[in-house]
Amino acid sequence: MSFERQVQLRIEDNGKNANLMDAKSEFMRQSIKAEYSYNFSWLSRPIIQYPQDIVAIQELVWQVKPDLIIETGIAHGGSLILSASMLALLDYCEAVEAHATLDPKAARRRVLGIDIDIRAHNRAAIEAHPLSHRIDMIQGSSVAPEIVEQVRDIAKNYKRILVCLDSNHTHDHVLAELEAYAPLTSMDSYCVVFDTIIEDLPDDLFPDRPWSKGNNPKTAVWEYLRRLKDEGRSAADGAPLHFEVDKTIENKLLISVAPDGYLKRKLFAKS
Repeated sequence: MSFERQVQLRIEDNGKNANLMDAKSEFMRQSIKAEYSYNFSWLSRPIIQYPQDIVAIQELVWQVKPDLIIETGIAHGGSLILSASMLALLDYCEAVEAHATLDPKAARRRVLGIDIDIRAHNRAAIEAHPLSHRIDMIQGSSVAPEIVEQVRDIAKNYKRILVCLDSNHTHDHVLAELEAYAPLTSMDSYCVVFDTIIEDLPDDLFPDRPWSKGNNPKTAVWEYLRRLKDEGRSAADGAPLHFEVDKTIENKLLISVAPDGYLKRKLFAKS
């Protein structure tokens, strides 16, 4: 049996292992209470993500090989730097394979970040980073019509697009982001919706936040997928838009803030 098949079988078994699922849920409750995700950085910038989700993004970027990554929510910029570093690695590996000379600053692959409030000290730190030449930032609400239009205009110049949504976590906001940006996702690429875990946690973990059980990214994902199935949507490339939740990623990671949040664009919806 191949190594890859062994991995596949283990992942399938994970999803059926009740003890493992219970342990995962307890770890998520306790670690979120302890603000575990705030302990990590990527190439010096705080990333505010779980290491498992960071690894998942690395795997997706290598698999999809996007030329544009769109991210809502910037904070300290760690996620932008993660995406930029992975795009730089793609360019480096392709240059090695082609026996070509690589000019890092002439690279076409880019990251586009949107945030309603890019703090001056965070912007300065991101712009001072060696990978800043791959990063563009837009300040404004990610669901404001003029911002959405600006992002769509930029996206028209790219063929392989991966989308990550991680800003305001209320149902209405995330649903509006999905309507705006999920159609930009390329075929077989992903729209990743972070912090869907909120639906699975007690409300007292977020006493000072506007999101809660029943009002969070996971409920927005569920509603968006219902709309795609019942009403239909078109992607930016003109094709019918279909996504499915990639449970393989969830069962592989176990520890993740994005259960039901790894949405893979497919040619056809599951029957």
